[in-house]
Amino acid sequence: MKDLLNRYGVSLTALMVLLVAFWLLVLVIVPNLYLFENSFRPYLPVTEMGGPKDVYTLKNYLTFFQSPIHISVFFWTVLYSSIVTTLCFFMAYPLAYYLSKKASAKSLPTIFLLLTIPLWVSEIMRSFAWFIILSLKGPLNYFLINIHLIDKPIRWMTGFRSVMIGLVYTYVLFMLFPIYNAIQSLDTSQIEAADDLGAPWWRIHWRVILPHAKPGIASGSVMVFMLSAGSILVPTLLASTNSRWFTEIIQQWMFESLDWNTGAAYAFLLLILCTVFVTLVMRIFRVKLSDIAK
Repeated sequence: MKDLLNRYGVSLTALMVLLVAFWLLVLVIVPNLYLFENSFRPYLPVTEMGGPKDVYTLKNYLTFFQSPIHISVFFWTVLYSSIVTTLCFFMAYPLAYYLSKKASAKSLPTIFLLLTIPLWVSEIMRSFAWFIILSLKGPLNYFLINIHLIDKPIRWMTGFRSVMIGLVYTYVLFMLFPIYNAIQSLDTSQIEAADDLGAPWWRIHWRVILPHAKPGIASGSVMVFMLSAGSILVPTLLASTNSRWFTEIIQQWMFESLDWNTGAAYAFLLLILCTVFVTLVMRIFRVKLSDIAK
């Protein structure tokens, strides 16, 4: 706070604090507290709300544990969100290393511009684009058939295949930028010293670069997993009937059944999952929350 006051003055600092407080209280904390309170109330007609039947109960949460289908969807959402996070890491790490240590300073702005151009288009438009690309008679099958890699069109939009492709494409940059920032802060002389001492490239990455990039990897993993598990647009557009996502069930409770109480209970189960994942990732990478925030 003292640094902010010295840098921006009293008026601008007060404005920033008020805006952050408004965002936290009005847009994050209050709506979540309202949903949390409603998740313990039964779904009742409007005329019975506030009456003798409107008491706190765990029935909404028990609905999940009594439904094998919903538990299965929850499990597959966790599993495939973890796979998406892993794929994003293996795609982002080599590119982040190249951008931070190999690419010339002159070419960096152009590369970053090319990487961020897809973000100029809304997520729903990008998902529609993948819907067209992955369709049975879409450009991807047309291209693969013409270069004789496949004999007949592949039905891409079955199972979780198309959802994973869409999620990796949508969220890979959220893995790339934190890892890039972490590797960029590494002194290049440490890599050169390891190379001069005869260490192979894989040992340099394993013993020098990866340990230094741990906060970036943890930050990217947390963001990609949470965004993937909580995504609704990509699974809605690219999923098939046998690849339901947990957020689709929450949406069905809230907007199709109009049962916001059970939907809120399911949403908080997803929030608990994300919290457990964040804690697990922090323990695996041995980083603190303050390291991820950097």
